[in-house]
Amino acid sequence: MNFTLGFSPCPNDTFIFDALVNKKIDTGEFDFKVRLEDVETLNNLAKNEVLDFTKISYGVLPLISKKYIVLNSGGALGKGVGPLLISKKQVAFNEVENYTIAIPGENTTAHLLFSLAFPNAKKKIFKRYDEIENAVLESENVLGVIIHENRFTYMDRGLNKIIDLGNFWEEKTSFPIPLGGIVGNRTIDEKTSMQVDALIRESLEYAFEHYPLITEYVKEHSQEMEEGVMKKHIDLYVNKYSINLGENGRKAIRKFMEIYLDTRENADQPLVSSDELFLREE
Repeated sequence: MNFTLGFSPCPNDTFIFDALVNKKIDTGEFDFKVRLEDVETLNNLAKNEVLDFTKISYGVLPLISKKYIVLNSGGALGKGVGPLLISKKQVAFNEVENYTIAIPGENTTAHLLFSLAFPNAKKKIFKRYDEIENAVLESENVLGVIIHENRFTYMDRGLNKIIDLGNFWEEKTSFPIPLGGIVGNRTIDEKTSMQVDALIRESLEYAFEHYPLITEYVKEHSQEMEEGVMKKHIDLYVNKYSINLGENGRKAIRKFMEIYLDTRENADQPLVSSDELFLREE
């Protein structure tokens, strides 16, 4: 059986999927055609129902929940893993709404978390995540919401942290931050999706068994990132919720959906009930 599979070139995703797509584990009858894209591109592909299985930002889930179901394995949730709001010069919390904010995609968790913390900040521009730092460096009137490896490198470029938006979420909700998940197209039968879900989990367990080895597949797609930064990336974003969402992970995602509706003007209503969001477990 052949399926398309999308995920990002970031070390946390390539770490999870390496054994699956490179057949370091037995995938049986399953073969995957991989598409590596940044998360906002993956979000848009999901909105257009292009891929069978794909990584998404939970920020787009309300818009695609009728088309895709959330798998149990392969995602990114956790505490202390949220996006950061940064600036070129020191900026006070109560001054943020006076600035233009560069955000890594409209339908991203980063956008929702920023909106939760700064509901009155309306001047926003949407860029690829790896363009945010430069946007901030080029203008003292632009602040940036950074994700992925930029969490570890912004200080090296002389930039300042205004707030950790993930901490803000945790204080408000007490739940882990739902960053990104793996979804499967609802046109695929449940048994098959459950088999793919199990393979993703097996792929991750294989990766953990061999960690801290950084494989060539991870290095190949890491955009010349230093190996130490790759490991920080994996350590931060790949955890027990990546192996299995569990009930606490599901509660966090349901809470996220509720807040999405409260923080987005004219937000689309979720198209399925909260109980129908998730693929069942065997």
